[in-house]
Amino acid sequence: MTKKTSPESSDPIDDAVDSATLEGKKGAPTPKRSARVAANKRPLVPNDRKEAKQRARTQLAEQRERARVGMANGEERYLPERDRGPQKRFVRDFVDARTSVSEFMLPFMFLVIIATFMPVPEIQVYGMFALWAFFIIMVLECIWIGFRVRKQLAQKFGDTRVERGVRWYAAMRTIQMRKLRLPKPQVARGEYPH
Repeated sequence: MTKKTSPESSDPIDDAVDSATLEGKKGAPTPKRSARVAANKRPLVPNDRKEAKQRARTQLAEQRERARVGMANGEERYLPERDRGPQKRFVRDFVDARTSVSEFMLPFMFLVIIATFMPVPEIQVYGMFALWAFFIIMVLECIWIGFRVRKQLAQKFGDTRVERGVRWYAAMRTIQMRKLRLPKPQVARGEYPH
């Protein structure tokens, strides 16, 4: 036997039950679909479009900033696909732990460009020879690091489980200046990963 109440009478117990049913709390009956739909109704077009646009722009800027900081710190969910995984993290840490000649490529090339503007032909010729010597050293160093990284990964993860492209990944990270690397280096120099 159910008790019917008139619309005029408002019982605080009934109000508590109604709010509990709308919130879907345990021990309360499941709310009707019409009540849920009414609770979730929002206008398709906001009343104040400028405010809604500004709010959306602010949220997007916050998300981008969070993603930028997360990527710089090496958080896995913010990294692009090429940087994800434990093997790529190991390669980054391995490269970042050492000082390489190749990471000074940009400053060295800048010096060679300045030398080519000198009116002395000998300085220009020596600058070009130095540039070619630097390139040869850089290529040899990248090949050597690629083999060392591959060997370390084979020891750590197993020879058959080493991902493809880790040598290239190590070489590309090696020729970047340490301060410009993304994700930022997570290890100090000399702190090799195990």
